Amino acid sequence: MKTEQKFAAEFIGTFLLVMGGCGTAVLAGHAVGFLGVAIAFGLSVVAMAYGIGHISGAHLNPAVSVGVFVSGRMTGKDLGFYIVAQILGGILAAGILAFILKSSGLALGTFAANGYGEFFAGAANYFQTNAAGAFVIELVLTFIFLIVILGATDHRAPKGFAGIAIGLTLTLIHLISIPVTNTSVNPARSVSQAIFSENALALPQLWLFIVAPVLGAILAGIVYKWVAPEKK
Repeated sequence: MKTEQKFAAEFIGTFLLVMGGCGTAVLAGHAVGFLGVAIAFGLSVVAMAYGIGHISGAHLNPAVSVGVFVSGRMTGKDLGFYIVAQILGGILAAGILAFILKSSGLALGTFAANGYGEFFAGAANYFQTNAAGAFVIELVLTFIFLIVILGATDHRAPKGFAGIAIGLTLTLIHLISIPVTNTSVNPARSVSQAIFSENALALPQLWLFIVAPVLGAILAGIVYKWVAPEKK
């Protein structure tokens, strides 16, 4: 596929991920709860895995692209284009969600932004972990996510099931960490929500949801190459 086709696919795919996952959290979270939001993120990934996976691989996430790059499966040029497309797609989706809320006469509030500690002060069913705890859970869960992605998309893996495995893993990750950080494991998703959030800590805490997922992805790319080396 040409670079512009991959760019378009990642833009559309990340747009759908943010609309599906964050949209559920913002517009229907009060009705479906953490479980519903987790399922929405998983379903969004499954949909795009089969919708655009054959075009761009359906990364939908800068951390995923970094992990794939470190594992040796994509070029540095494509990595740059993927990250830009993902961030822009996420921001457009977030902008539309913000418009819908405003047009309904509702405040944006925290939106679906990620955070930790005082960020969730007064929020029901959330823990107020510190930065270290938030960093560790985001790094570890991104690492796990990338190991599953790299394994499920390996040419030696069973064919046709990667999208399901990846979507279910993302659902599980959200079930674990929504109460801790609102679950990022995806810098594009985090950037898109922080921009529109009215929580004063959203932008100051954004760095963690960029650095931790990227480091987790880098580690996963290195580890996967070691545990599943290609035969010469």
